[in-house]
Amino acid sequence: MTTNEIQKAAERVAKLKAQAEKLSTPLADAQAELEAAQEAEAARRAERGAVYDREFAGSWHERANDAAHSGDEARERFYGALSSEPWFAAYVEFRAARHKRRHVLDEAQRAQTALREVVTVPEQRFYPAAILNDIESHVEEMAAEKAAEFADELRKTRDEFLESKD
Repeated sequence: MTTNEIQKAAERVAKLKAQAEKLSTPLADAQAELEAAQEAEAARRAERGAVYDREFAGSWHERANDAAHSGDEARERFYGALSSEPWFAAYVEFRAARHKRRHVLDEAQRAQTALREVVTVPEQRFYPAAILNDIESHVEEMAAEKAAEFADELRKTRDEFLESKD
């Protein structure tokens, strides 16, 4: 490299340094402004979060009670719909037969005891109904999905509250 080339390169470096210094102040200012805005927003959200949390903590009992009873009408509709289903009526009839047998056995045991005879009537055996377990399992799965949607709505409500400028 010649002296002239070195001098040109040095001038170029000096010029670029001057430009960088000229731009570094606005950049630093912009970064500081951004950080201040982010800190202010974080503080605002923390304040809003505290307000929301106080309100929610103060009303949780009523909200939980409302949530617990929000399915009461659905339960009644369910029992009404279930009772009108032919398969359910048949299942109830089948299970009633098991209970009838129990009553016969209970009465026979009572009669033998009253006559002071040796009780030869066997104890009642109950056979669990697997269909109920399957139905309950499916119901719980679907109910958990609905409850998760409700939980998402609660989080969404909180987030919307935090985002609002009120």
